[in-house]
Amino acid sequence: MSLLKRKPKNFENYSANKGVWKKLKQNKMAMFSLVIIGFFTLIAVLGYTITPDQTPYSNQQYLEIAAQKPLFKVDFLRIYDSVPVQKKNFFKHLAFGTPNPYTSQPICKHWEDKNYLYAEPYSNLSSSEKEIIRLDKQKSKYEVKSQRYYLGTDRYGRDMLSQLMIGTRVSLSVGFISIVISLIIGVSLGAIAGYYGKWVDNLVMWLINVVWSIPTILLVIAITFALGKGFWQVFVAVGLTMWVDVARVVRGQILSLKEKEFVEAAQALGFKDSRIIIKHILPNVVGATTVITASNFATAILQEAGLSFLGIGVQPPMPSWGSMIKENYGYIILDAPYMAILPGLAIMVLVLCFILLGSGLRQAMDVRG
Repeated sequence: MSLLKRKPKNFENYSANKGVWKKLKQNKMAMFSLVIIGFFTLIAVLGYTITPDQTPYSNQQYLEIAAQKPLFKVDFLRIYDSVPVQKKNFFKHLAFGTPNPYTSQPICKHWEDKNYLYAEPYSNLSSSEKEIIRLDKQKSKYEVKSQRYYLGTDRYGRDMLSQLMIGTRVSLSVGFISIVISLIIGVSLGAIAGYYGKWVDNLVMWLINVVWSIPTILLVIAITFALGKGFWQVFVAVGLTMWVDVARVVRGQILSLKEKEFVEAAQALGFKDSRIIIKHILPNVVGATTVITASNFATAILQEAGLSFLGIGVQPPMPSWGSMIKENYGYIILDAPYMAILPGLAIMVLVLCFILLGSGLRQAMDVRG
């Protein structure tokens, strides 16, 4: 009994490798990738607390300043509402953002006299054609504030930097939730098929082969059409197509593990099959599933970006890197290609980091190395 309570040791490639972290630290590319992933994760967690545009979905639009270059700077006339501003709930603001308590107008210049403030709106019209804004200084609460757009504005006059930062949250959320769904389904089916074998194994393998034979992107599109367009639907659609790899790996690992002595000892002591699988076998499959999870995370990010680009993924006004490319790809042949290139680079960097991390984990967990 005491032997079964302890974690199994020295069992070839299913044993717990205490030197994994030490080996991983020696892989500079994997560690660099881990740092970059941590940086993106920090941006996603902090969300609206660090974005220049802290309105919901960073969707504050100013058509007058659409498609401006990086480092563009403009003055805004902010006119505050007469309704008292409610105190921000930090966690609600962190998750969803907060609408601005004022209306704002981009302006070219402003001047004032004793009783009035005058402002010239920002537009392509000549000064003689513009309608000058006049505010009574005694009756209006206002301020003139400058704002710099470090990555410029998109076709709707939204802050590109804020859109990219909130898009990070969407990509990582889709990857994380999809991986959780795929692990739950894949580990469950793979463990049942590998442990029980016979007709159960044949049935699960038939299901795996059927799903495997369908092109992934077509299956995702079909599930998306069935569930509808939206944020949560993308999670489910991507997750339901990624469990096959996990199930195949877990099944293969358990087929060899169930023949080991510690499993036979647990069966001889009369332990339930569920306890043997969960407490004695699955802990030894963590290494293999961790490696495939890292690569599946990259695949989930790519699939979400592709769905959003096709218009069947995350829906506006929620920002997504894929939808940003779709909205701005026409500017590639104009004078603002960065509007589509920046979200594409973000996708490329994050996917590459997960691939390098998965490669590093595979090398660190390779007992033969």
